Amino acid sequence: MGASLLEVRGIKKNFDQNHVLKGIDLDVKVGEVHVLLGENGAGKSTLIKILTGAYQMDAGEIYWEGSRVHLHTPIDSMKLGIATIYQELNVIPELKVYENIFLGREVKRGGKMSLLDHKAMREEAKRCLGMLGQSPDLADQRLGNLGIGQQQLVEIAKALALDAKLIIMDEPTSSLSAQEVEQLYLCVEQLKEKGIAIVFISHRLEEIRAMGDRITILRDGFKIDTLPVKTTETDYWIELMVGRSLDEKFPKQSFTLGKEGFRVENMLVEGTEEPVEFSIRYGEIVGIAGLVGAGRTELARAIFGADPSKNGKISIDGKKVKIKSPRDAIDAGIAFITEDRKSEGLLLDMPLDFNIAMGSMKNFRKKTKLLDLKGMRNTAEDFIKELKVRPGNIDLHARNLSGGNQQKVVIAKWLCTQAKVFIFDEPTRGIDVGAKVEVYRLMNQLVENGAIVLMISSDLPEILGMCDRVLVMSEGKITANLPIKEATQERIMKAATGG
Repeated sequence: MGASLLEVRGIKKNFDQNHVLKGIDLDVKVGEVHVLLGENGAGKSTLIKILTGAYQMDAGEIYWEGSRVHLHTPIDSMKLGIATIYQELNVIPELKVYENIFLGREVKRGGKMSLLDHKAMREEAKRCLGMLGQSPDLADQRLGNLGIGQQQLVEIAKALALDAKLIIMDEPTSSLSAQEVEQLYLCVEQLKEKGIAIVFISHRLEEIRAMGDRITILRDGFKIDTLPVKTTETDYWIELMVGRSLDEKFPKQSFTLGKEGFRVENMLVEGTEEPVEFSIRYGEIVGIAGLVGAGRTELARAIFGADPSKNGKISIDGKKVKIKSPRDAIDAGIAFITEDRKSEGLLLDMPLDFNIAMGSMKNFRKKTKLLDLKGMRNTAEDFIKELKVRPGNIDLHARNLSGGNQQKVVIAKWLCTQAKVFIFDEPTRGIDVGAKVEVYRLMNQLVENGAIVLMISSDLPEILGMCDRVLVMSEGKITANLPIKEATQERIMKAATGG
């Protein structure tokens, strides 16, 4: 590792009476991968937004290549050579991939007309996509036609095209397949060889071990310590991060299997050629594993009535239910915790009580057909206390919560509907280790209370640690149905690749 590229000293940031950053120090060296680790709400995102010029700090100093700088706008940050890849995608689906990569800094040809140089942008986009193991043909595809995983790779390619000196990666692998993650590892090594520094935010400890050089741990707005990755233990990181020891990363409970509670028959999801059939019994958590593009989310959306399907039959407790829309699914007792909580799970600019109650508004209507606002508020406050949402201010807009606490609000919304079948799609994506354990314990509680739980996850340790049975999907069909005692990462991956 070389000299310091970026150094921050005593950074503080307040939002009204909420002290988010309380004097953070950080230094990032040339050519290193510097990991930021902390629970949701520890201050990571706020620090990143200060470094990108999106937020203004209340106190502190920032030094770039030894000189003090002032980052008033994102343009100031970009001019220095800082590029950021956010967990929540910042793309325009209607544009082509290469147009997204050069959005806001289009290449123009000389002359009076200053026409856009599409050929030059295409060629550079192809080069950057090639570094990520993607086909050159991807550059001309409409971005909205791509899956979330490939859209995330386009965001990474955008940063590569900037020729940045520092790339900030906020949960860059959260939507990538195992193969795409491996390609990202190779790309990061290439960047390090060129002297490019990377600030890497991840809650996946195995990724931190594989990619990181140093790790800075934040808790409650304070810097706790900076440690070398290779010579310190992950359990120690967790203790510093949460302020306590986590005895179990996967607190799975076993329950007595009961009768069949949920069945899907002959469901043909749009774009696939083979129907899907499976069932779930009371007392078990069933996982769905597979690579990006295997059709897992598409199946969940079809069950919930959000996407069309053909000939499918759904039964709850042996009784067939007709589902043509999400409203039908909710009325039937099905809850869908979506992968993209911000755009599909929450109304970000509405307060927490409205977000929690919006799936069951009919339960809060008075005889006058006006909403029982007091009842909504009291119910929401009960869920906020039960799920330990922080901060617990009922009037706070959902946008102002950390990712883990937003996920808790989404879950509270579905608990409020008194659903019987819970479909979790990537339930721990982008949330910290402590919050993950809370979600896992909630799943146990749901099963114990007589609910059906179906979990879609790309995290194989999570599947193996929390499920009783694993369905593996490939190209829209189920290729394996494995009891957890027979399931291994190797068997799952073989079935996921069509083996």
